[in-house]
Amino acid sequence: MIRPPGKYFEELPVGAVVQHYVTRTITEADNVLFTTLTMNPQPLHLDAEYAAQTEFGERLVNSMLTLSLLVGLSVYELTLGTLVANLGFSEISFPKPVKHGDTIHAESEVVTRRESKSRPEAGIVTFEHRAFNQRGELVAQCRRSALMQKQPANKESS
Repeated sequence: MIRPPGKYFEELPVGAVVQHYVTRTITEADNVLFTTLTMNPQPLHLDAEYAAQTEFGERLVNSMLTLSLLVGLSVYELTLGTLVANLGFSEISFPKPVKHGDTIHAESEVVTRRESKSRPEAGIVTFEHRAFNQRGELVAQCRRSALMQKQPANKESS
C-alpha cells in the first residue's frame, strides 16, 4: 500500500507549523460561481454597481469561498488519506477582505491533540489554519477539529 501524503495523529505534535506549498489566485469567475452555487444573493459579491457604493469600492470575494480555500490548501500536507472526519470549526475570522486577483497562501498550526476515547485507532487534533494574501496580510483564520487516523500497526514503507 502506498503511504498517503497526509500526516497521521502521531506526526502532529502540538506547536507544529506547516507552511502549505500550493497557493491560489482567486478570480472573478471563482467568486461568482461559488456565490451563485451556494445560493448567496449578497450584492457585495455579485453586483459591481452596488459594491462600488460601499466602503470597499468594489466587489469582495465571498468569505465562505475564502474559508473553503483556506481549508482546501491544507489538505495535501495534513489530512489527505489520513482524515477520518472533520468534527467542527470554531473561532473563524476574516481580518481583511479578499479581492478578485488576490493570491492566497496558508499555514496551519497544531494547537491541541488527544487520543480518541471511543476510537483507539484515531486521535483528535485541533488545527489553526491561517490564510494570507500576496502582501502577507492575514485574511482568514479558523480552528478545525479533526479525527485523524493513527499509523497502521504494520506500517509499510512506500
